[in-house]
Amino acid sequence: MAAMTIAIIGAGRLGRTLAAALAARGEAVVALGGRRPPLEAAAGIAGCRALEAAEAAAAAELVFLTVPDDAIASLAAALPWRAGQAVVHCSGATELTALRSAADAGAQIGGFHPLQIFSDPVRAAALLAGSSVAIEAQHPPLRAELQRLAAVLSMRALSLRPGTRAAYHGAASFAASFLLSMLDEALQVWEAIGLPPEQALPALLPLARGTLQAAESRGLAGALAGPISRGDARVVDAHLRAFDALGGAHGRFYRELARRQLPLARASGRLDEATLQRLAALLDEAA
Repeated sequence: MAAMTIAIIGAGRLGRTLAAALAARGEAVVALGGRRPPLEAAAGIAGCRALEAAEAAAAAELVFLTVPDDAIASLAAALPWRAGQAVVHCSGATELTALRSAADAGAQIGGFHPLQIFSDPVRAAALLAGSSVAIEAQHPPLRAELQRLAAVLSMRALSLRPGTRAAYHGAASFAASFLLSMLDEALQVWEAIGLPPEQALPALLPLARGTLQAAESRGLAGALAGPISRGDARVVDAHLRAFDALGGAHGRFYRELARRQLPLARASGRLDEATLQRLAALLDEAA
């Protein structure tokens, strides 16, 4: 499949980032569409017109829908598609069945989900290179074109099987926004013992960055640190007593995360089986 003209419908953070990144690498982004023509977003892209959604859909061979998950099916049903066209949504969790109306009209359908954070579009454009993108397409020509675009953006392509998008997307949350839940837990505990909140996050973020850098260079098992990695049951017991004394769910949260470290500790090869069993028994004791 030769390079296709591209329209992007949905001028939010993802749509603007994707349009600018593709155009900067020489792709023919000919339209940026929305309920109201996104004039400002399209202005910086040579050859790109700001159009209403239906006009944008008609203007290109490959159309990306970068709208919220709940809007994908209704938007796809409302737009005029044609045979030979390709329609791709950029949701991680929504199955391709949301594009059924486009497929019924003869279009090829697919998914193209950049695995990156788009809270800051300017920064996100720089982060695309080296990130991964989850690709799904029923037709080999469209799959090949999406893989080509991933390469153009210097992204690593992941191939998703039908019916797996929700599990894929939910699991990715553990490496993304759920990290904030763990930082928030640390902030709550530190505040409970009298450490000023304004000092907590600046103190913890370098620790988090160091952990991620270690995982990148040594893998998860190789990066494991702390008392579980050393088999230090005395320190683990002290942690448990402190968290249980605070009340609430602090002890349960610590136990669950610590249990998940045991397979990593086993994989690291640093602990014998007896030590691992002692740690497991300690974590399974009632609060």
